[in-house]
Amino acid sequence: MPKIIPLIENETLKIWKKRRFFVIVLILLALIPIFTYAELKVAKNNAAKFKDWRNQVMQQITDFQNTLSSDRVPEEWKRSRRVAVQQLQYYLDHDVNPSAPNGVTFTRSFLDNAVSLFIPLLVLALGSDIVSGERTTGTIKMLLTRPVKRSKVLFSKLCALTMYVSLTVAVTVLLCYAIAGLFFGYSGWGMPVFTGFQVTGSVVDSSRAHAIPQWLYLMMQAGLTWYSAMIVALLAFMVSVLIRSTAASMMTMMAAVIAGTILSGMSSSWTSAKYLFAVNLKLTGYLDGSPPPIDGMSLPFSLTILAIWGICALVVSFGVFTKQDILN
Repeated sequence: MPKIIPLIENETLKIWKKRRFFVIVLILLALIPIFTYAELKVAKNNAAKFKDWRNQVMQQITDFQNTLSSDRVPEEWKRSRRVAVQQLQYYLDHDVNPSAPNGVTFTRSFLDNAVSLFIPLLVLALGSDIVSGERTTGTIKMLLTRPVKRSKVLFSKLCALTMYVSLTVAVTVLLCYAIAGLFFGYSGWGMPVFTGFQVTGSVVDSSRAHAIPQWLYLMMQAGLTWYSAMIVALLAFMVSVLIRSTAASMMTMMAAVIAGTILSGMSSSWTSAKYLFAVNLKLTGYLDGSPPPIDGMSLPFSLTILAIWGICALVVSFGVFTKQDILN
């Protein structure tokens, strides 16, 4: 173990010097205020139109019901709206405002929308060239000439990548809360949030729904977001080992993540698509009872599928890296 620590420190320093993490922070600092401003405008418009949040929720229910009666709306969209109607009615019956504006609520909303595409793209900036980038510059040859096993070299890169993925998720949460709190306030940690909805088709089973403090809900969201981000990082790690070109490695993973996001909204009739990693990335949707992209999917199912993808990525990465001819 003592021999691996200097390698991890070295890999951590390499990523730090590439300034990729600084770019990620700058992107967050640029985009989060824009999203916060948009949310502020929505909150002001709703406050002007509705004196009571109950009227706003009832209007949302009416809008969704009107959408359900239209023949022009795809069945996939109708399914999600049927679920939304039942959930909004549940919040209304229990006298809980599901969209009360505060820093914690905004952070929750941001994570829920960023987990399947935005954060994975940020992670790709860290992991897509962690091996292929050193092949391009030739530094990998110098590293492998040292009396250190290849598996330890790759493990040190994996440890450094894990640390930066964790840091990316943590910084995202902190910046969201800090910036949104300037506009909406920093309260709301103890606000009740309902979870435990069971969605089957377009029917919501609320028998297991229960209220938990918003801080606990946010912690659960952050954990699931980290899990999704790490699986994407492991796959990017594998592609970086398999593909020598940095640009090709990054484009391959970007195409896979974006295509999977598009497929999630179009794959309800293709049941086999539920075994694709990108279709299972939106883990936070299971917390609020959002309907899964394909019937039969659940939180344990998605966690298992993602775990299988991650384990396979690790096996391929270490198997190929320890045997392939890198020095020539």
